Amino acid sequence: MEALTASSEGPMAGGPMVNSMSTSGNLPDPETEQQNGISADEIALYDRQIRLWGVKAQERIRSAKVLLVTVKAIGAEIAKNLILNGIGSLTIIDNGQVIDNDLGAQYFLRDEDIGLNRAQAASTRLQELNPRVAVIPDISDVTTKGPDFYSSFDMIIATDLPFFSLSLINAAARMAKRPFYATGIHGFYGFIFADLIEHEYIIEREQSNRSTAVTSESTTRSIISVATKKENGKNIELVTKREAYTPIILANSSPLAPEYLKNRRRLKGVTPLLPALRALWDFERNTGRFPTHSREDLVSFTTLANEKLQELQLPVDTLKSDFLRSFMQNVGSEIVPTAAFVGGRLSEDAINVLGKREQPIQNLLLFDGENFQAPIYALHPIFEENGTAQQLPPAPPVDAGTMPQGNVDRPQGVNGGSTVSQNELSTMPSAPVGASQAQETSDHAGAGAATGGVVEANGEIDLS
Repeated sequence: MEALTASSEGPMAGGPMVNSMSTSGNLPDPETEQQNGISADEIALYDRQIRLWGVKAQERIRSAKVLLVTVKAIGAEIAKNLILNGIGSLTIIDNGQVIDNDLGAQYFLRDEDIGLNRAQAASTRLQELNPRVAVIPDISDVTTKGPDFYSSFDMIIATDLPFFSLSLINAAARMAKRPFYATGIHGFYGFIFADLIEHEYIIEREQSNRSTAVTSESTTRSIISVATKKENGKNIELVTKREAYTPIILANSSPLAPEYLKNRRRLKGVTPLLPALRALWDFERNTGRFPTHSREDLVSFTTLANEKLQELQLPVDTLKSDFLRSFMQNVGSEIVPTAAFVGGRLSEDAINVLGKREQPIQNLLLFDGENFQAPIYALHPIFEENGTAQQLPPAPPVDAGTMPQGNVDRPQGVNGGSTVSQNELSTMPSAPVGASQAQETSDHAGAGAATGGVVEANGEIDLS
């Protein structure tokens, strides 16, 4: 999907045309809708999206109060999209200050904002996008907030935070019974995690010859009701579904769904970004930071990456040297294209959730910008009959002591961990340290790529 770039004509520039959607069709009568809270001016402003998803969905979106945590590159993209789609209010909580690196990827900041609070600096320009939406900056520390704070919002979106902070906010959002999203980007890579607790939504489609049964579709999805209506001479089916979700702290240790574990072909197709991201989260949770270029971090991250590979029961050749080289170079950096895609995809999902339409992300989307892939994995714990979560098989020990000796020569300022050998590191080009170096990043794959290579359990890379 393209990033949302809404204008007064509708929510998605270059998106699907009005007549391609099977929705309500004609615009509502302005006088009738004024009684329901939507003015004639708003009908004109949100003309296209009302045609796309109907006035009821727009009413829900219009009254929604959304909390956005941190407003860096991806946060700015999400804020822009939600504001242009006409939510009720957007509270941006960020106690960080604007620094030089923010200017390359966060296009709502300027040179004169350096040293100012990031939420306050961005909010002024975000407000100009749509005066009908209340944009509220909050300069406090989000990790000090309790469930009562989150209960005043209809949705919480946390961006660019350590795994521990994401887990805390997710837990508080669950206690407040509010849908939660987590997202972040690392150069050409990114993720979206959704915990909507329990979410009901409507799929609207043309009725087929076979009737839709009220039944369970999967372990997390059920059809709870089916209704029909006539529209433009066609029979339209409205299928109401319910999705059940898992908090991020459990999803991070959950196995792949049985349809992967029982199918070797599907298992071989799982992206290596899954074990790499889990390893990064564990490293971050253990140390409170991203891995650096030190030998100690190199050994630690390599060990974690191999453990995650084993825990997920993935083939040994899933983690290859060229991918790990690229991932290591990208950790901690921001580039606009990735922020646009991942932020646009999350915004689209959030709008659908607020409007209670279309199937949402279930539950982890991983974006690989190198290969332009964005698979979604449903990660949920498997419970035993006694109600306890089934334990994953223990990973075999990893002999990190067999890593190559010697100092690792990494480009100055690169904030990334390594799972490759010293010889491999010596062939690597400079990695991005901020969005201002996006052009340098775009051609790093060709500058230092090597062919093949599987990461062995001892942390070495076999290039044979």
